[in-house]
Amino acid sequence: MSRTPQEIFEGYLYAGAMTRNADALAENFTADGVFEAPLMPAGATFPKRLVGREEIRSAMAAYYEQQVKDDRSPSLEKSGYVLHTTSDPDVFIAEIDTVFDGDGDDVAVSLVQIFRIRDGKIARLRDYFAPEVMS
Repeated sequence: MSRTPQEIFEGYLYAGAMTRNADALAENFTADGVFEAPLMPAGATFPKRLVGREEIRSAMAAYYEQQVKDDRSPSLEKSGYVLHTTSDPDVFIAEIDTVFDGDGDDVAVSLVQIFRIRDGKIARLRDYFAPEVMS
């Protein structure tokens, strides 16, 4: 049974943003999957382009091990997303508004992710967000 875009997105979100589990995150991708952050400048701590499940696993594990900038965490109650299907059944778009709780004011981050799916896994993910959020 093939997974729906919602199931794929939620599995990816839980493995990455929510639990920061590089093994689980990588398992959401095909063996030759590509994870790109096209707006990321060279030298940023967040990877710009990763090719293959094993590179995704190792690079994201290294990224997750780095010290977090502050103690803000995503608020599920304040955050939201909308999934958009396309004329291509293997492509969907996630429009995301994430709100981070912390001391004082909340911080809102908006981003767009484009997913290309093969056999129920992510074959290519393009993640468009403000680089200063992750660098």
